[in-house]
Amino acid sequence: MSQQRHGSTPGEAGGVPAFPDLPEATIARLPEYLRALHHLAETGAETVSSEGLAAAAGVNSAKLRKDLSHLGSYGTRGVGYDVSLLVAQIEYILGLDENRAVCLVGVGNLGHALAGYAGFASRGFRVVALFDTDPKKVGEQINGLTVRHLDDLERIAAEESIAIGVIATPPGTAQTVADALVAAGVTSILNFAPGVLSVPSNVDVRKVDLAIELQILSFHEHRKASLTALPGGRAAAASPDKQPEDQEAVGS
Repeated sequence: MSQQRHGSTPGEAGGVPAFPDLPEATIARLPEYLRALHHLAETGAETVSSEGLAAAAGVNSAKLRKDLSHLGSYGTRGVGYDVSLLVAQIEYILGLDENRAVCLVGVGNLGHALAGYAGFASRGFRVVALFDTDPKKVGEQINGLTVRHLDDLERIAAEESIAIGVIATPPGTAQTVADALVAAGVTSILNFAPGVLSVPSNVDVRKVDLAIELQILSFHEHRKASLTALPGGRAAAASPDKQPEDQEAVGS
């Protein structure tokens, strides 16, 4: 597995391949590490131990050290990780140094909330275009952007170099929107509509389904209730000696 040496400039042409081949689970955790590192930087921290960063990110330290070793970051014994260097490495790997242009399709209640979310800009993304097909919504101003008709997608995607599209439509129209995004050259899609999208192999799709997340939490509530219903279950569940060895948030 290719790795970048600790201390080298991201993408530097002199060493090991500039872009490491990362496991999907590691990729999913990098944004959590980055969020924790940004918070540490805001508090003035210059270095952080693996244990401290792991606790802030909600993972165990062994898993964190393995994840960061894929980036070529091994830290310094007795000192830990350089916060600013690690931020730069993770931002490079996640492509956040490119300030990527994003479009949003569907400006209902969810779309309105997403369009007004200030956190995108601080995380390396620019929402540059909003689209809908409802004549009552086309022309509306949201957070400084004019809602365009979906028919304008291909032209605006080319003008703004949009590579990431967000779908916030009802499920019945999500596939049509996905087809339009793909036709416009968008190669990454974040889908908030329930269901599975059919896209070409070169298009990456991430799905956010709040109902599924609630169902998973419901399972955990059911399991906890079942455990406490067993003889001695409540005491066993409360005992510190019975805590899971590696308890993390679902989806981490």
